[in-house]
Amino acid sequence: MDLEKAKCWDTSKKNSWKNTLLLAYQSLGVVYGDLSISPLYVYKSAFAEDIQHSDTNEEIYGVLSFVFWTLTLVPLVKYVFIVLRADDNGEGGTFALYSLICRHAKVSLLPNRQLADEAVSTYILEHPPEKEKSSWLKVVLEKSKTLHTALLVLVLLGTCMVIGDGVLTPAMSVFSAVSGLELSMSKEHHLYAVVPITCFILLCLFALQHYGTHRVGFFFAPVVVAWLLCISALGLYNIFHWNRHVYQALSPYYMFKFLRKTRISGWMSLGGILLCITGSEAMFADLGHFSYSAIQVAFTLLVYPALILAYMGQAAYLSQHHHSNHQISFYVSVPHIVRWPVLILAILASVVGSQAIISGTFSIINQSQSLGCFPRVKVVHTSDKIHGQIYIPEINWMLMILCIAVTIGFRDTKHIGNASGLAVMAVMLVTTCLTSLVIILCWHKPPILALCFLLFFGSIELLYFSASLTKFREGAWLPILLALFLMTIMFVWHYATIKKYEYDLHNKVSLDWLLALGPSLGIARVPGIGLVFTDLTSGIPANFSRFVTNLPAFHRILVFVCVKSVPVPYVPPAERYLVGRVGPAAHRSYRCIIRYGYRDVHQDVDSFESQLVDKLSDFIRYDWYRTHRSSSCTEDDASRTTDMSECRLAVIGTVAFSGAPAYEMEETQQTSVSAGFATVESITDVIEMAPVERRVRFAIDDQDSQADTPTDNDLLREELHDLHEAQQAGTAFILGHTHVKAKQGSSVMKRLAINFGYNFMRRNCRGADVALKVPPVSLLEVGMVYIV
Repeated sequence: MDLEKAKCWDTSKKNSWKNTLLLAYQSLGVVYGDLSISPLYVYKSAFAEDIQHSDTNEEIYGVLSFVFWTLTLVPLVKYVFIVLRADDNGEGGTFALYSLICRHAKVSLLPNRQLADEAVSTYILEHPPEKEKSSWLKVVLEKSKTLHTALLVLVLLGTCMVIGDGVLTPAMSVFSAVSGLELSMSKEHHLYAVVPITCFILLCLFALQHYGTHRVGFFFAPVVVAWLLCISALGLYNIFHWNRHVYQALSPYYMFKFLRKTRISGWMSLGGILLCITGSEAMFADLGHFSYSAIQVAFTLLVYPALILAYMGQAAYLSQHHHSNHQISFYVSVPHIVRWPVLILAILASVVGSQAIISGTFSIINQSQSLGCFPRVKVVHTSDKIHGQIYIPEINWMLMILCIAVTIGFRDTKHIGNASGLAVMAVMLVTTCLTSLVIILCWHKPPILALCFLLFFGSIELLYFSASLTKFREGAWLPILLALFLMTIMFVWHYATIKKYEYDLHNKVSLDWLLALGPSLGIARVPGIGLVFTDLTSGIPANFSRFVTNLPAFHRILVFVCVKSVPVPYVPPAERYLVGRVGPAAHRSYRCIIRYGYRDVHQDVDSFESQLVDKLSDFIRYDWYRTHRSSSCTEDDASRTTDMSECRLAVIGTVAFSGAPAYEMEETQQTSVSAGFATVESITDVIEMAPVERRVRFAIDDQDSQADTPTDNDLLREELHDLHEAQQAGTAFILGHTHVKAKQGSSVMKRLAINFGYNFMRRNCRGADVALKVPPVSLLEVGMVYIV
């Protein structure tokens, strides 16, 4: 399944008001579930311990003022009007910001980059920089390898906190909704009822994940709309019934009065107030499923007013009811006659909000995996029509166990809220920092604007973050512990992946060695197609030389396949396959580079195998046309190539112009640049790139192909016949089965990371054959020991 199904809207239709309103309605169930249920626990968390609700009402008015201005400045101003504009081809989230930065500045740590990748249509820069002027920040970032690593660590930190939020939000949401039972039963029964019911709901929620959200997605939007209308109506009722002057508390003056009276206790209570913006990051992360205008309309016209009315209504009720602390909750402001319907609706809304963050966790882990920053896991696509609906079994069950453990371990919203608040603010701080870089590097705005953005919103978020840190011993330690654990896993995996690539690059075999293999050396060519998977975009990988050394035979058709990630959300299918020859045509060896974006869906093996053969057939026809009609790359040229220079690669596109196959040519000499190194300190020292590129797109005319000489036609038919005959004989997938060891003299940390950490994860995660969806009957694994 490819992303064109999700991107097939006509631009005018997508931007029409009718379609925008429809998307806005759909976004309510996916994007705003978490944010809309925050009134369940904000006041209860704010008054949990640090401050008291007094008869003067200064505390409740101060909390309301903080909630109003926090909702106004962070979700409304920061996200809706600024951050949502920093999209990457319509996609949002932490990786979208990182992708934008990497395309505008050479700060990426991804291996096997090529200049040909910059010709991908989704890679094209919307705001190309002026060549005469270069930002000083861009120059500093590109020169400092330490800053490259620091930027990646910042992105991984945000990713880890999102995953941590995926553990805490379902527990917090469902527990808060179910806690409404405390008003309908005694305290003794309540303690033994809420936790088991919460655990049962969470168990059911995670057990149903493999069906996919699209099967029950139609139910999400009506639930959230009903919930928002419900809390709006309750808010209006409480305002008019209890305190019509509560609107005065929206003045910032009440924030000052609140802090002046409560001092340090008031500052510490901000750790509970910040929960009013949980779920704001989802507006940006889920941007790819909707549109900027749809999310903007949904928030400004419905979500924002409903939340403000809900908080004002609770404050109006509490201003006339000065109960003890444990009785400050959402449900005390609900009239008794509608309490049970509201409780049921709140539980449904909490399930919807939990589903959104669980799906987001699956998505961000899949993106991390595609960028080589997470161990391989099985990704199941639950919908053939909706792009991005995925399910990861291992992660699902781990999240379920952690959610239930958090619920049983903490047993109250206070500790869970402290943990969730820290994770939320950490993600927002990462987004603020990355958006500041986007303003300078991608939008080419004056640095003073980025500095103002960073200082204004960063100071607000740092205030809340510091308040969350004071709750370290009361639950906030959990997201920090989870983040450290996940950061260690992701960084070790990424570090080892880079070291393996550097080893492959240094130990690749020359093309002359491959061309010299033949019957004179006792090497046989067996029927079939051999797909040799490698991370290299040029040269012969060491695992193939080891394969031939131990088994002196290889397939009649040999294809070196490189499946790589490009720093874009998706690669159009017509530009995915980059195909070229390895050696002369008679050798029947090819190179195929398959490019995916970080949100792309990898094909299953059956469609991949058949499509690869089709692309090779198209390339063969094109190459014979180019060789014998255009004389741009003769067989003599190809036979003289070495591993430093192979025949040009062509982007094999889709059918165009009344059935004539269209081809895009990347007239690029593939070279391996390694500027004067004896040992490689960073992947940026060894990057395969193409220094010269000329892009041509045309369609082959059928009449021209018929005008070829008989000899040319016979050679073309013979090569195509060999390819299809090999396909009938079967396809073998040749993969490296690697064991990585730190070289002698390495530091203790490196030996621990490589010999124990990475190898333990490699043995216990999905193999490369599972990630590539290779059938076991067609798999050939070549054992390799990497000394890095």
